[in-house]
Amino acid sequence: MARSPGREEFLRDVLAGLSSSPKSLPCKYFYDARGSELFEAICECPEYYVTRADLALHEAHLSEISAMIGPGAHVIEFGSGAGVKTRKLLAALERPRAYTPIEISASALAASARDLETAFPDIEIRPLKADYTLDIDADRLNLDPPSRRRVIYFPGSTIGNFDHPEALAFLKRMARIARSGGAVLIGVDLMKPERQLIAAYDDAQGITAAFNQNLLARMQRDLDASIELDAFAHEARFNPEESRIEMHLVARRPTRIEVGGQSFDFAGGDTIHTESSHKYSVKDFRALAARAGLKSAKVWKDPDGLFSMHWLETT
Repeated sequence: MARSPGREEFLRDVLAGLSSSPKSLPCKYFYDARGSELFEAICECPEYYVTRADLALHEAHLSEISAMIGPGAHVIEFGSGAGVKTRKLLAALERPRAYTPIEISASALAASARDLETAFPDIEIRPLKADYTLDIDADRLNLDPPSRRRVIYFPGSTIGNFDHPEALAFLKRMARIARSGGAVLIGVDLMKPERQLIAAYDDAQGITAAFNQNLLARMQRDLDASIELDAFAHEARFNPEESRIEMHLVARRPTRIEVGGQSFDFAGGDTIHTESSHKYSVKDFRALAARAGLKSAKVWKDPDGLFSMHWLETT
């Protein structure tokens, strides 16, 4: 789940994104209450394979993943961690030293910690309120006595939302937090045929379209923006040069957005780039991880070969 920024930050990012060329909006703003509901519905769409493939991977390889983590580990998850995959992982581990979810939303963090403390009374749950996309002081994660190793857990395909330089910086931060002798367990969506990728981000029911367009509706609700909602259409497109799917809001006709005392004019066909989802081959992601100082020791795939999880060791 993405972080929950405040109104001032939202307005600042909207003004910066609409002033840029090409126009863009950060994908972290998809996840207000309505956006979160729509994303849950997306995960049930037959075209959207990512969530099912990730869960199938965990179910197929959980015992081996647990063996790689080993006993006495401190598992640190980037995210609030109340989902099915986290619970399956914690249940499979041998005498975990502690579990730390890192989340910027205090309410999400508290709910996650409370649920996991109930479900796993023998595991020390140590939530940390922080923005995991920024630098985190690794000393805030120290245990007394220390754990045998730190393992950063980042399931799902969120790494794909980062451009390659951002992804490299993110992996370097993970390596610093994991420290010597630690590891990173990270989900990575794999490259596949363009038609399959487009369908996953433009489902026949139109749920992804509603999810994308809700970003404009959120601007109306939260920022009092003046927007003709029906003037923008959802579009998913594949960018082969960047190996990514892009989501855009495309102006159907000339229109204007007014927000924060500024006006932004659109000609028909102009777009707002709202999300990128990079896809990788195993070879390419291993190379990216190596540049971050992480050694690829194991890669698992789901039974259909759609999704991967990488075990990366600090060097």
